[in-house]
Amino acid sequence: MKKRKEDLKELVLYTVFGNMTFIISIASYAVFNVALGINELIANALAWVFAVLFSYITNKRWVFRVSTATKTALVQMFAFFSGRFFTLIIEETIIFVFITMLSYPSMWVKLAAQVVVVVLNYIISKLFVFKNQ
Repeated sequence: MKKRKEDLKELVLYTVFGNMTFIISIASYAVFNVALGINELIANALAWVFAVLFSYITNKRWVFRVSTATKTALVQMFAFFSGRFFTLIIEETIIFVFITMLSYPSMWVKLAAQVVVVVLNYIISKLFVFKNQ
């Protein structure tokens, strides 16, 4: 019962911070792409940097509540950023196909891509990065 409660708390916190990360990603993408006119793939990569930094800090500290020694923390950070880079490649592919090649509306594609990315990021974080030692 206690495990179920902890899992639910983790999922709620991931949802809260995931939504904040989502907003950071969408807002910074909009600034770079819509307001500044930067190419959608470059704008997405720039938005990714802001979102991933925020996400790492919040996931480590509040969602999965992991405290690690310096060496282990570096390995964990590498795994986190590697997982996020993997989903960045997926997101960039979605954006390239649907915006660059098919001319779908930029913000709608970015929103849809973010749904895919959020789900994949949770799975990667839960199973590979912040797994219980």
